[in-house]
Amino acid sequence: MKTAEPVHRLAVLLPYRLAPTRMSVRISPLSAAILCFCAVMAASTAWAQTAPTMLSPLQVIVKWSPLLLRGFAFNILISLLAMLLGTVAGLGLGLALLSQYRLLATASWFVTQFFRNAPWLVLLFFVMFLVPFQITIFNTTVPLPDWIKATVGFALPVMANVAEVVRGAVRSVPSTQWEAAESLSFTRRQTMWLIMLPQCIKRMLPPWMNIYALVAMATVLASIVGVSEMLTLTAQVHAAEGGRPELFAPLYGFALLCFFLYCYPINLWTARLERRFRVR
Repeated sequence: MKTAEPVHRLAVLLPYRLAPTRMSVRISPLSAAILCFCAVMAASTAWAQTAPTMLSPLQVIVKWSPLLLRGFAFNILISLLAMLLGTVAGLGLGLALLSQYRLLATASWFVTQFFRNAPWLVLLFFVMFLVPFQITIFNTTVPLPDWIKATVGFALPVMANVAEVVRGAVRSVPSTQWEAAESLSFTRRQTMWLIMLPQCIKRMLPPWMNIYALVAMATVLASIVGVSEMLTLTAQVHAAEGGRPELFAPLYGFALLCFFLYCYPINLWTARLERRFRVR
């Protein structure tokens, strides 16, 4: 009896057909901004080579960068002070919007809507030219420089926007919190300060940071009314270098890059906080 011989199966390797893949290149906004600035610098440098005795755009920026960065720090200082004043005033105005006194709530609503919907530049002109340059208190003259008046001008719309943020955050807390506090004999003031506002911090933080980013970018409007911030100094540097056309884009591009590098991380941090707190 013959035994069946084992059948050897040969594995046949069939050619594997690869599906066409699509390569996607993602460029971050930060990389795009730096690439655009480098392209502007390269184009301006090539243009400036026609006059070899003059400084190149890069050399001009390096030469004047301490002065320009000092002006940028002044922009940041104005934005921080405006945000501080606007936040303190906006917190009080937002609580007044929630007041049980109808007259106070109505007046607060009118103030909020007026400053929230008014153009920032108009408010800046209003404060700059209607507020005196000095005040006298008890025979003591206190000067009011332009940058202080500009800070107050930026603080007014911040106050209105922060007030609306406070009102919306308190309204978003479930009404059962009020009922629970009332059952524990808390007064309305105690309920607001000890229960409601602590819960509203994580709700108010992302929009508050967005408002600050807007204020930081809007501080360049102060150059229109004569405040020596970065944009004003950039125009002075351009004039000091003879008003050369090839310097216009690099100098203002440098200012644009500084504001972008300052505000873009705030945007990323705000989005991260929204995901972390799951703010809707």
